[in-house]
Amino acid sequence: MAWSTRRLAQLGGTTVKTIRHYHEIGLLDEPERAGNGYKQYGTAHLVRVLQIARLRDLGMGLAQIAELEVSDEAFTETLHQLDAQLAESISHQQQVRAEIAELIRHRTAPDAPAGFTEVAGTLTPADRAMVMINSQFFHARGVQDMKAIVAAHQDADDEFDELPGNAGPDEIRGVAARLVPVLKTIYADHPDLRTPPLRARTGDSLRDLARAVTELYNPAQVEALRQAYLLAHQHPASTDEE
Repeated sequence: MAWSTRRLAQLGGTTVKTIRHYHEIGLLDEPERAGNGYKQYGTAHLVRVLQIARLRDLGMGLAQIAELEVSDEAFTETLHQLDAQLAESISHQQQVRAEIAELIRHRTAPDAPAGFTEVAGTLTPADRAMVMINSQFFHARGVQDMKAIVAAHQDADDEFDELPGNAGPDEIRGVAARLVPVLKTIYADHPDLRTPPLRARTGDSLRDLARAVTELYNPAQVEALRQAYLLAHQHPASTDEE
């Protein structure tokens, strides 16, 4: 006894629409028709539908399944590809789980930059945002340097954080001067940071970073940073005298 399209779909654990789609893309042969025009599916059609379902469960797309008809070796090659993709996916998921565990353990805010979980609580919202933006622009070594700097100098910028936007020139100069030794130490330990460690040294990237700084920090803080940066570059740590 032949099966109807609806019954084939039920037996194959799929839908009539899917069966019709398989016909359209050539994955399932058209069956013979009865005198009344109804399709008559046989066991071979059911086996094919179940085979397609099995391959899809393994992660194959319909295009990949169609290619398996070309060569017996295609199946093994496709399995190798799927295995490599799964291994990469599992590795990524394990990394994500580890990061989630750190976020939970440290009760970190949702704006904590990736990789900075342990120290995120010591950063101001502006600092966290700036670290996140820098991570997007910096190359891998620059990001690693940034992590080391944040970990080593968590308490160095308290005065800077408290600098009000309406601070006078003398107060700004004082904060800038006290930031210079910190910057010199950073440049001595991480010489690559004397110039921005960007993935691509473009004017656009520098302008984007400058815009972020001016929008995240108040005018007095921006000016203190500018002065400290200039002073630190004018007097490298290697030429300082006691």
